[in-house]
Amino acid sequence: MSLIDSLITALANLRRHKLRSLLTMLGVIIGVAAVILMVALVEGARSKVVEEFRRLGSNLIIIVYDPSLRKRGETPGTLEGLRMEDVEAILRECPSIKMVSAELEAGSQKARYGGEELDVVIDGCQPEYLYLRNLQIERGRFITQEDLDSWAKVCAIGKEVQRRLLGNRDPIGESIEIAGVSVTVVGVMAEKGKTFGQDWDKRVFVPITSLQKRFIGVDIVGVIFAQPHDPERTTEAMDEVWQLLMRRHNNQPYFRVDSQERLLSSIGRVLSIFGLVVGAIAGLSLLVGGIGIMNIMLVTVAERTREIGIRKAVGARNRDILLQFLIESMTLSGMGGIIGILLGWGTSVLVGWATQQAKLFGGEGLTTHLPLWAATAGFVFSAAVGIFFGIYPAWRASRLNPIEALRYE
Repeated sequence: MSLIDSLITALANLRRHKLRSLLTMLGVIIGVAAVILMVALVEGARSKVVEEFRRLGSNLIIIVYDPSLRKRGETPGTLEGLRMEDVEAILRECPSIKMVSAELEAGSQKARYGGEELDVVIDGCQPEYLYLRNLQIERGRFITQEDLDSWAKVCAIGKEVQRRLLGNRDPIGESIEIAGVSVTVVGVMAEKGKTFGQDWDKRVFVPITSLQKRFIGVDIVGVIFAQPHDPERTTEAMDEVWQLLMRRHNNQPYFRVDSQERLLSSIGRVLSIFGLVVGAIAGLSLLVGGIGIMNIMLVTVAERTREIGIRKAVGARNRDILLQFLIESMTLSGMGGIIGILLGWGTSVLVGWATQQAKLFGGEGLTTHLPLWAATAGFVFSAAVGIFFGIYPAWRASRLNPIEALRYE
């Protein structure tokens, strides 16, 4: 019997017992659907995180002061945070660094213009911040070095700030009040949307020195962003920055120096571990499904014992019988795998749509993505389950004595 004939016979036997075949495939369907859904969610989250990081800038080194790194009972020392002098020293003394900018957020504040009012985030920064964070100016200009040197009361506003406060007016040259300080609008940012739950279109960018002196009265910075000349030498640039900070602050190691790629890799590892855990749980369903296939195939062998005897009597070899039952088992699990893939993919699309409609997870919902390799692996694995759990029933059928099989009632 050829492979095609065996496949046709297998499909005919499955059609003959439709309900039993469906119930047998149920474990495989649930297992494969769960794996596909998990992969779609994890890969969607991974692609979303990568996209968010790319939108926030590329090849960035992120430097922050972290007092939690102090050991219990350790004397605090004189270090209170990073300062503008550290920013200047990094650019001056680290040859691997191409560009650097400090950032300091003042949190949510009320912005007013005329009778309009809006909650905004004040973001103090330097001119290089525009390029480091992949921001674009739509109208006017961004912060300049002259603004920093003179603590200028100027700002560049996000697109939503312009729409909500200024409407159709030409915003350039208008003055808005933020936290009791009047600042002049010199630029409007291009629309950027949200990243990691932060709405960039509701931000007001001011010179960091103006924020320090005129708004909050501190001379520290919140975070320093740096970009190396060569992305391939990011680790070397990070080491230079770390050693410089140690020299400047009496070897007090209260800093974190990370790169975007390292943070992205850490998030990827967390997502992979989550995927493995969920995949292992879903694998139990496949195991149960495989045991169900073995059970049904053993029943099928018992039911078709006389048929096996007749086939052997007319010349069928042991390997022909073995192949016949293996194909039936593989067809059963393979069809379950296909249904499971479609069910898992459909469920992932539904979950993504429902969370977007409900504006969950920061208002953007869940992003799902099913790569081709996952669908292919799901089908191959389901077929492999059928082969693995079908070997014993098929072997048992092939070893039947034809004379005893013909006598079987």
